[in-house]
Amino acid sequence: MKVRSGGGFRAILYTLKKGREVGGVFKMYHAMRTRNACKTCALGMGGQKGGMVNERGAFPEVCKKSLQAMAADLQPAVLPTFWDQHPVEQLSRMTPRELEHCGRLVQPVIYRRGASHFQTISWEESLSRIGAKLRSLTPDETFWYFSGRSSNEAGFLLQLLARLYGTNNVNNCSYYCHQASGVGLQSSIGSGTATIVLEDLEQADLVFVIGGNPASNHPRMMTSLMHVRRRGGHVIVINPVRETGMVNFRIPSDPISLLFGTKIASHYVQPHIGGDLALLWGIAKQCCEDETIDRAFLDAHCTDSAAWLDAVAAMSWDEIVAKSGIDRDQIRTIAGVYAKSQRTVFAWTMGITHHAHGVQNVQAIANLAMARGMLGRPGCGLLPIRGHSNVQGIGSVGVTPKLKDAIFENLQSKFHLELPTSTGLDTLACMEAAHDRRMKFGLCLGGNLYGSNPDSRFAAEALSRLEMSVMLSTTLNTGHVNGLADETIILPVLPRDEEPEATTQESMFNFIRMSDGGPRRVPGPRSEVRVIADLGRRAIGDSDLICWDQLQQTSTIRNWISEVVPGYAKLDKIEATKQEFQLDGRTFHEPKFPTADGKAVMHTHALPDLKGTDSNELRLMTVRSEGQFNTVVYEEEDLYRNQDRRDIILMHPEDLQRLGLQHDQPVSIRSDTGQIDGYLARGFDSIRPGNSLMYYPESNCLVSRYADPQSKTPAFKGIVVTVLPLA
Repeated sequence: MKVRSGGGFRAILYTLKKGREVGGVFKMYHAMRTRNACKTCALGMGGQKGGMVNERGAFPEVCKKSLQAMAADLQPAVLPTFWDQHPVEQLSRMTPRELEHCGRLVQPVIYRRGASHFQTISWEESLSRIGAKLRSLTPDETFWYFSGRSSNEAGFLLQLLARLYGTNNVNNCSYYCHQASGVGLQSSIGSGTATIVLEDLEQADLVFVIGGNPASNHPRMMTSLMHVRRRGGHVIVINPVRETGMVNFRIPSDPISLLFGTKIASHYVQPHIGGDLALLWGIAKQCCEDETIDRAFLDAHCTDSAAWLDAVAAMSWDEIVAKSGIDRDQIRTIAGVYAKSQRTVFAWTMGITHHAHGVQNVQAIANLAMARGMLGRPGCGLLPIRGHSNVQGIGSVGVTPKLKDAIFENLQSKFHLELPTSTGLDTLACMEAAHDRRMKFGLCLGGNLYGSNPDSRFAAEALSRLEMSVMLSTTLNTGHVNGLADETIILPVLPRDEEPEATTQESMFNFIRMSDGGPRRVPGPRSEVRVIADLGRRAIGDSDLICWDQLQQTSTIRNWISEVVPGYAKLDKIEATKQEFQLDGRTFHEPKFPTADGKAVMHTHALPDLKGTDSNELRLMTVRSEGQFNTVVYEEEDLYRNQDRRDIILMHPEDLQRLGLQHDQPVSIRSDTGQIDGYLARGFDSIRPGNSLMYYPESNCLVSRYADPQSKTPAFKGIVVTVLPLA
C-alpha cells in the first residue's frame, strides 16, 4: 500500500516491532526514558528532563531515529568467533545495514596489511601500539576526526590531546554537512549557530523549510510545524522533491493528528537542484518591488544594505526564473505570504549546504530574513537544522582546525599550555594529504570517515595509504572494512547512556544538556574519555601542567571547558545543580549582533549557471532514506518514498521517456568522477523533471571532490550525470 503520510500508526507499529527485537517494549521504553540526551539528531531531547522530552518540557516526543539508535545499542555482543568466520573481503562487500546489525563491538581488533581477517587484540596491546606509533611520527603526519555523537568532554579532551601532541589537523564531521551554515552565518551575523530557541519556532506564523526533509531526518520537529499550522500559520517547503511527510504527517503523540493527519506544507515549491540561490534572490526582488521590505531595519541594523538593494534591482527576472526553475507567479505568491508574516523562521538543511555555493545559499537566506526585519526579535530568526546530536557541541569546545582566539588565549593564559600555531587542514585536505602519503596516522572518534567522503574510490585509496588508522566505535560500519591502513585498529567504546560518568551535549538551539550515563549492557567497551586519556598518557606523558589520570574524569574536563570556552562558564556546576542552560550570546531577541559594528552584514552574489541542461543529462542529489541516519542504514526500505531497495536512481517518468528508459531497467550511471552499473532506473513522479536522486553513501563514487571554496564542504548535490541502458 502506498504511504501517503508520515508518522501515524505505522510508526507506532514500528516502535512495537523494535521493542520486541530488543527483548520487550518495556525494556525499550526504560532505555528511552533515562536522563540522557537523544543519540540521534540535534533537535534537543532528553537530558535531565528525561528521554522523549523536548526543551520546552513536552512529552512524549518520540521518533524512529532515536528508537533505531537505541535498538542498535541494545544488540548482543559481536563474539570473538565472528572475526574468524568473516574474512575482510566478505566484510567489505556487506551493506551498511548488514554491518550495523552485526552487533555491539566489545573487543579491540586489528587488521594488518596482507592478512585475510581481523584479529582480536587486548586493550593493553592496542593502546601500546597506538602510543608507539604516535611517538614515532611528527605531529603534522597525523589527523584527528570527530563525529557528532561524542560528548563535549570527549571532544574537548581529544582536540586538546592533538594540540598538545603538536598538530592542528583537528576536524569534525560538519565539514561534510553544515560547515557552510557556520561560515555563512558567521559572515552574516557574527555567530555560526541558530539565532532562536525552540519557543521561537513554536511562536512563528511562517516557517520556511528549505532543502530539507525533517519528516524523515528530524521527525520531532514535525510537532512544532503542526503547532504552527494549527495556529493558522504557514509552512513553505522548498525542495526539488515533494516529500510525503512534508505534505502530510500524523503525529503519533497527538490523537487528532494521528487519526486525521496534519497538513504540513501550506505551499510547496520545487526548484531545480542548484536553483535555490536564484529563488531566494527572486523572493527578495519581489519583496523589493512590492515595497514590503523593512527599510528602517536595513538602515539601522544592517551593513552593506545599499549594495544589496542595488544588486536586487539589477538582477533580471529572466535570469531568476531560468536558473531557479520557478515561474514569476509562484515567486510572487511566496513573497506575498512572507510579506504578511509578522514572525518568520528560516530553517534549512543540507539541500542548502551541499552545493559548490553553499555559503552563498546561507547568506542569501540571512539576507532575506534581514530584508523584513526577521532577525533580532522573538518568534523569528535563522535555524540550521543540525544533524548529529552533538555536532554543534564538539565544534563549540574546540574541534576545529583553528581554535577560536578566545579558547586559544585562555588555554595559554589560564593553563599555561604551549599550543601549535601551524595551519590545520580541513577534512578534505587531510584526505588529500593521506592520498599523497603526507599523512601516516588517522584517528576517528566515532563516525564513518570513509562513508562520508565524496569520491569513495579516492577515499578508500587515501585511507589505505596510512600506516595506522584507529577508530573508536560502538558498531560496525563500512569505514571499518574499506580503505584499510597498514594497521587498522578498532576500539570498542560506550554510548553516552552507558558512560560511567556524566557527560554533556549541545543542541542546535544552543542548549546544554547533561547525560547521566548508566550501566553497561555488554562487557568490554570502555568510556571514550578513558580511552583518550590513556592515549594521551602513552603518546605525550604527564607533566607539571597535564595529569591524564585527572583528565579521565569528566568533571575535571568540564572545569577546563568552563574556564576556556566562551558561554560555557555554567558547565562546571551542572553535575551538582542539574541545571541545564542556554548558551549566552547565541540567541538574538534584540537586533544587536556580535560583529565589529554590532550590525548584520548583507552579501551580494552572482547567480551560478544551472547545470545539467543538455538533453542527455540529469542533475543528481544524494539523499538519506527514512530508514537511515547519517551514514548508518537501519532499514533497506525508504518508507515515505515508497521504495523497497537502495540500488536505484529515481527520476521523473518524463525523464525516463526522454532518456529512452523503462521503469526498473538496469542502467549505467556516470558522472565526471565515477560510474555505477546495474542500478535500476525508476520513475518517481514526486521529483521535479530534469532532476534525480540516489541514496548516500552508496552513490558517493559519483560525487566529485570539488568543495565550496569558503566552507570546504563538498557538493553532494547538483552532480551532473548521464544514465544509459546497461549494455
